[in-house]
Amino acid sequence: MSKTTAVFARTFRAFRYRDFRLMWIGACASTIGTFVQQFAQSWLVYDMTKDPFYLGLDLFLGQLPIIMFSLFGGVFADRMDRRKMLLMSQYIQMFCAFLLAALVHLRNIHAMGEIHVWYILALSFVVGLGQSFGGPAYSSLLPTLVPQEDLTNAIAMNSIQFNLARIIGPTIGGIAYTALGATWCFTLNGISYLAVIASLFMIQTKFAPVKTTVSVLSSMKEGIQFIRQRDGMVALVFLAFCTTTFGFSLNGFLPVFARNVFHGGPETYTLLLVCSGAGSLVGALLVASWEKAKGQARLTLFILMLLGILIAGFSLSKWLPLSCVLMFLSGAAIMASASFMLSLAQLITTDAMRGRVMSVYNLAFRAGIPLGALILGKLIPMFGVSKALAGSGLLLTAITLYFLLSRKDSTFKPAQKNVTASA
Repeated sequence: MSKTTAVFARTFRAFRYRDFRLMWIGACASTIGTFVQQFAQSWLVYDMTKDPFYLGLDLFLGQLPIIMFSLFGGVFADRMDRRKMLLMSQYIQMFCAFLLAALVHLRNIHAMGEIHVWYILALSFVVGLGQSFGGPAYSSLLPTLVPQEDLTNAIAMNSIQFNLARIIGPTIGGIAYTALGATWCFTLNGISYLAVIASLFMIQTKFAPVKTTVSVLSSMKEGIQFIRQRDGMVALVFLAFCTTTFGFSLNGFLPVFARNVFHGGPETYTLLLVCSGAGSLVGALLVASWEKAKGQARLTLFILMLLGILIAGFSLSKWLPLSCVLMFLSGAAIMASASFMLSLAQLITTDAMRGRVMSVYNLAFRAGIPLGALILGKLIPMFGVSKALAGSGLLLTAITLYFLLSRKDSTFKPAQKNVTASA
């Protein structure tokens, strides 16, 4: 076996497992559709309102149900068939995509006016409600599709499908939005859910939920207690929250940069999204080829510190080519840090506790997105988009630097397979 072949086999080793391949293909098709809709929805909301606050509000309402209900979703993911939970989540999101397509079509015909933006915001909330139960189920199901030694690689491969979609989705979205309109973007997203639904019917799940009489709130408390007792888990949850609060809001306000800083239109917005997605793809590939477990926590902190600097640099740049390079690098840093943190969290927990622990981690990870979006949505009119985003990036750098200087590199020992907990 040549060196190139060996590197290729090591990087893509999770694809040796049939069920993982099926889930990867289905999830990739569905995520492409999601980014097609996200492109059209963000541009439509900003075009209708001309107010960045509504972009932040749309992101906030999409994430609010996850903040409210994902802890309950984690408990149910440890008690129910995770595949059935995921299917129900996909049905809800598919229905919302088709309904939004119909509403926009009717608006175009009958000229219903700007009040239609509230229909979009309401459906974002319903989609978030479906994700609040589907997210913990997916996070819990993924590690059961591969052996533990290939878990980090599987998470990186999952990030790759996500970032392939970030490149393909906005490209299709930009073409479809310009040529066909928003209605077709939302319709394409609705159709894309059929792929992940089909893959869920084809895979064979191994997790068997344990029957229990313990109350939902008691089970939730057990998950929180488990997190507090596991070395390094609290720090991971806090860093996940900070990463999304100060690092992930950039993409949500790219329409403002495209129009107000670079004086462009949907094509400029598409270019910036594609650069970010291409960088994220490279970042995921680098994580997939990474084999060393030692020093992974400290490496993650260095990447997060770099991410904050890159965000500040992009925010202050007025030259589009430089901004594209910085978006590429920040995309790589976002995905590498997120993949490393998620793999560490998955290795720390046990399968019996996985739904609850990952629901807390995902809650922290997702809660930062709407909070950061709302804060920046208010700060941008006061200070301008460049200063507001630059401050966010520098704050992320300062927080990460504190952890680098004050904490020793943790070993993050994987949880033992024989550890059990009540559901």
